Amino acid sequence: MAPGDLERILAGLLTGGHDPRILSGPRGGGEDAVVLRFPPGQALVQTVDFLTPVVDDPFRFGQIAAANALSDVYAVGGEPYAAMNVCCFPAKTMPPEVLAAILRGGLSKIEEAGAVLCGGHSVEDSEIKYGLSVSGAVDPAKMASNRGLRPGDELLLTKPVGTGVIATAVKAAMPGADRLELLLHSWCARLNRTGAVVIRELGLRAATDVTGFGLGGHLLEMAAASDVSAELDVAAIPFLPEALEMAGMGLIPAGSIQNRNYYLQRSVVAPGLDELRVTLAFDAQTSGGLILGVPADKAAAAQDTLAAAGDIAVRIGRAVAKGAAPLKLV
Repeated sequence: MAPGDLERILAGLLTGGHDPRILSGPRGGGEDAVVLRFPPGQALVQTVDFLTPVVDDPFRFGQIAAANALSDVYAVGGEPYAAMNVCCFPAKTMPPEVLAAILRGGLSKIEEAGAVLCGGHSVEDSEIKYGLSVSGAVDPAKMASNRGLRPGDELLLTKPVGTGVIATAVKAAMPGADRLELLLHSWCARLNRTGAVVIRELGLRAATDVTGFGLGGHLLEMAAASDVSAELDVAAIPFLPEALEMAGMGLIPAGSIQNRNYYLQRSVVAPGLDELRVTLAFDAQTSGGLILGVPADKAAAAQDTLAAAGDIAVRIGRAVAKGAAPLKLV
């Protein structure tokens, strides 16, 4: 891509020089690094994530990829502070307007999160890849981790499950793919911001976000790290109806099958469970919801806060004393 094309794409995206958080940045001086003020008394949250496209529309893809990267900050109870674009783009075979739309989509979510875009890096590649490197801030006294589950904690989930199946259907151009893309975007581009508010306000110590390992995989890892067991109520999982329909037709991503086969070796499965729902419990998600470990006496307050923001807050199980396996599907 010619330097002029990149300059036109970036025009209007970078806010360096206008945001008081930035002391020195790419705008105005062409700096290779950005210098930021940082809130006193806060700890730094650092993460990076990027994706290949899961939808056809480049703006929507940018939003989904950005929301996915921002989620790691929310999962510890933090707030995104600054972000940098990470992008691979086939400049010789695709018009620059596609890249511009992706970056605009990402910027819309960065701004929605209250963070500042302060640069990035791009590489010419044969396949589109886009995401963010995100710096966040968190109060060390009000942060969560995947090591904080305690027996008796309720497990709340903040987004439905099945986006891996839906993304596969969109890529395969199944009948109704346009409608499925809108459904996928409506959930995957949604920020997990309110979940972080719940972590801070209620003093939660256990949380994780649901991405490539699927709900069951991330919950198992969370329970193992906390030295407890988690009981997952398969019937309570809020599956997307469209995902159940497509999976029933055999449209299950290979990554989801791999998740199931690996994690079930470390799990206990109660007899009589629906095999399709058990498989979809491990469906690889993009920009999924948060799993919140909530003490029973705070569960109703957590649900009320999430519902007031338009999020779901479904009780999917509970943490119990360590048993024969870190995860039991019941």
